[in-house]
Amino acid sequence: MKIENNKAITLNYTLKDDQGEILDQSNNASFIYLHGAQNIIPGLEDSLTGRVKDDKFDLVIKPEDAYGEYNSKITQVVDRSMFDTDEANEIQVGMQFQSQSEDGAMMIITVSEINGDKVTIDGNHPLAGITLHYNVHVVDVRDATEEEISHGHIHAHGESCGH
Repeated sequence: MKIENNKAITLNYTLKDDQGEILDQSNNASFIYLHGAQNIIPGLEDSLTGRVKDDKFDLVIKPEDAYGEYNSKITQVVDRSMFDTDEANEIQVGMQFQSQSEDGAMMIITVSEINGDKVTIDGNHPLAGITLHYNVHVVDVRDATEEEISHGHIHAHGESCGH
């Protein structure tokens, strides 16, 4: 069975950067997604189309087909007082918070630097601007259930998710 829209795809993968540092891996936990529902980055989804169970391949994905180029316009320095009083004392580099963008969409911001009472927050995805190197193994390809298709994602072990 070939990978195409509305198929449930099970993958094992290792993701590295240009220096060969491992950024993420499935650790044989097998990552499962609904193909064609934009649940994974475009470059990976496009490269999987037409492949079959047991295919193994390496893939290099440029930022524009992954998490986008780094955008310095969504990084800003704010005063520590902008955070909740309890949070302000606990702020550390690497912490992430949910925020709302100007267009109302929810986004994750990351604390990238702290300089006294000034906190640099970054709205970029942590992998923005990075060329991604995947080693992929297609473990399984199956038809997604009607419920999975209507919900736009795969349900764990084929169970209903209560939507």
